[in-house]
Amino acid sequence: MTLYYDRFDSPIGPLTVAVDDNGVRHILFAENRHDAKGREQWQRDPDAVAEPRRQLLEYLRGERRQFDLILAPAGTDFQLDVWQMLARIPFGATWSYRELAERIGRPTATRAVGAANGRNPLPIVLPCHRVIGNNGALTGFGGGLATKAALLRLEGIEVEGDLFAG
Repeated sequence: MTLYYDRFDSPIGPLTVAVDDNGVRHILFAENRHDAKGREQWQRDPDAVAEPRRQLLEYLRGERRQFDLILAPAGTDFQLDVWQMLARIPFGATWSYRELAERIGRPTATRAVGAANGRNPLPIVLPCHRVIGNNGALTGFGGGLATKAALLRLEGIEVEGDLFAG
């Protein structure tokens, strides 16, 4: 199935969104820890991603708190469980990796939850930026810690001091 994409400027830097007939497949930052496979075969089509682009820009301008998009992330059953739970983290709130693991019924799987969180193909919409370390630290984020901090601040979450530790 063909993926259609567009890259556009946003308040947090360039974003790339890719969709297919099933829904939104990828949201990528300018630099990503885990890149999407097969990007060289994607076809540029700004019209195909018009709605995801509009909603992302509204969110980043502080005009939207929830997304109304058809999502089609591809992953393992475990990853999909984690990503579905990310969608339940309320705007303006944070959960720890431990809390996320407990909420999917896998309280001892904190590291695996962290790994799945790091592979989230739909950041911002599936708000992995709302997941922080058990000690309150801002831990890794595919778009970089500065972007994670900016997204949290956008939602009214204070980010300073030792949040960047550990």
